[in-house]
Formats: sequence, structure tokens, C-alpha cells
Amino acid sequence: MKIIKTIAETQSYINALKAENKSIGFVPTMGALHEGHLELLKRSKKENDISVCSIFVNPIQFNNPEDLEKYPKTMKTDIEKLESVGCDVLFAPEVNEMYPDEVSKEYDFGGLDKVMEGKFRPGHFNGVAVVVKLLFDIVPAHNAYFGEKDFQQLAIVNEMVRQEKIDISIRPCPIIREKSGLAMSSRNARLTDKELAIAPLIYHTLFAVKNKIHELSVAELKKWAINELHQVEGMEVEYFEIVDTVKLQPVNSIHEVEHTVACVAAFLGKVRLIDNIRLS
Repeated sequence: MKIIKTIAETQSYINALKAENKSIGFVPTMGALHEGHLELLKRSKKENDISVCSIFVNPIQFNNPEDLEKYPKTMKTDIEKLESVGCDVLFAPEVNEMYPDEVSKEYDFGGLDKVMEGKFRPGHFNGVAVVVKLLFDIVPAHNAYFGEKDFQQLAIVNEMVRQEKIDISIRPCPIIREKSGLAMSSRNARLTDKELAIAPLIYHTLFAVKNKIHELSVAELKKWAINELHQVEGMEVEYFEIVDTVKLQPVNSIHEVEHTVACVAAFLGKVRLIDNIRLS
């Protein structure tokens, strides 16, 4: 695996591969890799000649400085994991390489970034859009792979690509879960053993909501789910929403749009966890 730390060398290397008519797959990450990330790379390997991963903990998408400080950094083991699945190129820049100047770009995503994550993490999605646009400029891939655990982020990336007219195909990939049902996340490493035993109840609650969509109204489903999670020791729900899958706006009825998804964010102790499940 070739490891590159500079923008200029990465662009030169990828463009040379494209000149040889190689197809390029790209998996942007913030490191602390787990099986979910590796599944994205495995799919990229199947669908492309060359697979590129980036590891960059993006400071401008953290609205909580403590969250940035505590975000796990495991570069040595990350490299070993990438090599184990045959990743071809790792782009691993420092912050001053990515942001030599102050960031001033402001995106307008309409209502997409005003709900759920956007409501509770002001500025988060602008930071995501800025770094993903920059990464797509640095790694001009044919296909980019994103997990559906970050459902709202995926919608934001798609909208940014549309606005910027970037010639890249965004490939959504299913959530990868532990045997317990817990969605794989780099943040899971911060959970205690006791919290790890409790955390799967988030998914179990989502799954129960899916089974109750013909029994209860949307308002009743949300109330039931929040009540269930609040009975879990140490868990505090930040939001539980049922939204349409395109504009991510809350729905009053499961039947008013073709496709809906239930999304949740909850603190378990000091660790913030998110998850979702498609309902219809």
C-alpha cells in the first residue's frame, strides 16, 4: 500500500493512474477503522481497479472541542487493517496540509442541514461538505463509498456533489453491525464494557419501531421509542425522528411519502451514538 501525506503527490499519482484508464474507488474516513470501514473498501475493491482510503480527523466538523480531542487516533492499526483488505493508496495528511488558510466557504443546503444532526451540531455539515469537496478534488475518483449509518451526512454529500457539479458516483453502503445489533462506529471504542452491553438497545428499539408502524401513529411511535430508551440506565436521547429519506423532513404519517427512515441520536454516558432504520 502506498502512503502519501501531501496533496500534490496524491493528485499527481491518482491522475497518472486515471491516464492509464484505471478506475478509482475512494473511501474517505477519519480513521479508528472498524469492520464497517473495511466493508466499504472491500466493495471498492470489487468495483474498481484502484482503491484509495483517506484518514483525516477533520477539525472543522466538530462543534464540541472535547469531542475532537477525544476522537480515537489509531494510525498504526489502521494501516494494518487497510493492508489486510488490499487497499492500494492511503492519503493521510496533516491539518496544515488540508487547511493552510482559514476556511470561509459556506454552503446552503436548505432544510437538509437544519434537522436532526444539523439542529444539534451547528456548523457540522458545512465542515463535512468542505472537507469532502476538498478530498474529491485531491482524489478525483470515479466512485466514492459512504456508510448509511450517517444517513443525513450521505444526503448532504449527495447535495454538495450536485451543487458543485462533481463528476463522481456516490455509492451508499448498508450499516455494518456487531452481532449484538450495535451499529459499528469509531466512537464505540470509548464505551465501557457495561455501556457496550447496553448500547445495542438503540438498534433493538429501532427494530421494534419498524414492527409497530402499522399499529401506532408517527407521534406515538416517537413517544414510545424515546420512553423505551430513557428507561435504559445512563442513556439520554437527543432526538428521535421519523423523516422522509429524500428531504429528511419529519413526517406526520408513514403513508404520506414513499420512503421513510427512523433516526436517533443518544448519549450513553459521555459517548454520543447515532443509528437509523428504514421503515418503508
